[in-house]
Amino acid sequence: MALALLFAVLLLLSLPFLILKHSKSTKVAPLPPGPKPWPILGNLLETMGTKPHLALAQLAKLHGPLISLRLGTQLFIVGSSPAAATEILKTHDRQLSGRHIPDVLTIFAKKPELNRLAWTDLSDEWKSFRALMKANLFSPNMVDNQSCIREKIVGEMLEYLGTKEGDLIRIRDAIFVFIFNSLGNYYFSRDFITFDGEDSKKVSKLVREMIKLSIAPNISDLYPLLSFLDLQGLRNKSDECVRKLRLLWDSYIRDRRATKLFGDVSDFLDVLIQSGFSDEQISYIFVEMLGGVSDSSTSTIEWAMAELIKNPEQMKKLRMELEEAIPAGKMVKESDLADLAYLHACVKETLRLHPPAPLLIPRRATESCRVMNYMIPKDAHVLVNVWAIARDPSVWEDPLSFKPERFIINSELDYKGNNFEYLPFGGGRRVCAGIPTATRQVELALASLLLNFEWSLPNNVPPHELDMGESFSLTMMKEQPLELLAKQIK
Repeated sequence: MALALLFAVLLLLSLPFLILKHSKSTKVAPLPPGPKPWPILGNLLETMGTKPHLALAQLAKLHGPLISLRLGTQLFIVGSSPAAATEILKTHDRQLSGRHIPDVLTIFAKKPELNRLAWTDLSDEWKSFRALMKANLFSPNMVDNQSCIREKIVGEMLEYLGTKEGDLIRIRDAIFVFIFNSLGNYYFSRDFITFDGEDSKKVSKLVREMIKLSIAPNISDLYPLLSFLDLQGLRNKSDECVRKLRLLWDSYIRDRRATKLFGDVSDFLDVLIQSGFSDEQISYIFVEMLGGVSDSSTSTIEWAMAELIKNPEQMKKLRMELEEAIPAGKMVKESDLADLAYLHACVKETLRLHPPAPLLIPRRATESCRVMNYMIPKDAHVLVNVWAIARDPSVWEDPLSFKPERFIINSELDYKGNNFEYLPFGGGRRVCAGIPTATRQVELALASLLLNFEWSLPNNVPPHELDMGESFSLTMMKEQPLELLAKQIK
């Protein structure tokens, strides 16, 4: 009895030391710094304006290059420096490459077999589909083989624009048709819309609405317990956009499956059918591939045209390069592009100032990890503010100015995601697979527009007064569509 009592006393006396030792051994790193969250709302008031990428950049100036925020019940981690991007996209890429499926895309959670691209985790299915795309769409040989498609459709665009001389031309409308039909021919061997029809406006509106909804502030995402209510009706709106887009190609998929001879492959639809994908899987794959890609490339070309209009000296230098390299009266060929160094620099500089996805597609931490001595908990949302990095004066000299020359001097900066001060297409495992095709499309269209037309603002508006405001979405468009007058160069 006395021995038991003595043991109990010793245990009680040692308990504080055991607790202290345990707390020290299990101490975890803190969350990244950030503004103090309000009850229930969290930090929504600081971030939910029309330009969250700008709000997040301002918060990074106050709290540091890696910050944490509470938006509703959800934890967000935001990196806004090359060092933070390196940790997220390289050092801890494996742990931070998951996805949260937005509520508007609940179909992907209900039917995981439909989720193959942007919103799926790094599963074996994702890896095999990415390999399928690289082999059959984005390999060097395939990109070269597609050049005749792009050149043909660019020719149609130039012919259409030639009929609009003297009219005010909304640049993004013509470019969207070029991009969408190019993709349609890679995937289906057919055009879907026309340059002079209302169909193109309807489809582009659908695409932009779908993209906007996928990243719109949604009560169902910020407070998942309320998601069954769909309080803002965003899920229904998204479902309707997807339904209308699928009408463009669902019957064509069925007809191809019924009539195509096995072994005869002419486009990516044939590849998918022969790889065993169902009609529904194929349809949703094209919703993502035709939707997201068409808008980002359209946006980049429009921004490039706007920057060149606003900066006449750079426009003059690019025109001189094009005129020296391409004989008068000749169309631009993709074989010409390799030698156009200033064109490449103009596109790179456009993508620096106007990255298609300013915050990239949000990532999810699939497991907890330590980043820059802070803890990133499992299931946290992780963003990289590539827009802020590209405009950081400690990284870039005179960052707000359009200076393509910086990419002539520093020509090793590329799109592959290995230079963490320059990430227009992301980095790590999630880097855009379609970079080779996207850059060809952008360069060919831009060179063709400038070689064949002289462009000016209406009403004699001085170039320096051109409105360069941004409209935030998953793809960052120019807020005021670029409208120009074209004079054909004979």
